Amino acid sequence: MRKWIIALVLILTTVPACAAPARVWIAEFVAIRVEAAAPFATLPALARQTPLDISTGAKTSAVFNMQTRYIRIVCEVQCAVTAAGTATPSDILLPALRPEYFGVQGGKTISVILAP
Repeated sequence: MRKWIIALVLILTTVPACAAPARVWIAEFVAIRVEAAAPFATLPALARQTPLDISTGAKTSAVFNMQTRYIRIVCEVQCAVTAAGTATPSDILLPALRPEYFGVQGGKTISVILAP
């Protein structure tokens, strides 16, 4: 029994942390308003991008609609984001499952990576 428990512990501690998908959702908006010091986007979104799976490395979003001025990002895991090239773990840190809003330029992209 003890060997079985030790084997189970070894298996659980050697499974890579990124084995499960690490998805990022991006929604694009034309306008945003602040109410009680919190940003609110008006639905429906101008565009909703296909979620990015960053479990295997940095991924770049689709090109933003030319009318897009703001984006809302939600990451399943802690990640980092940049609008300048390919993301690295030292870029802007985003906590897991906490929506973040950013002003962006239409026609541009962002890059997102895991940031353990």
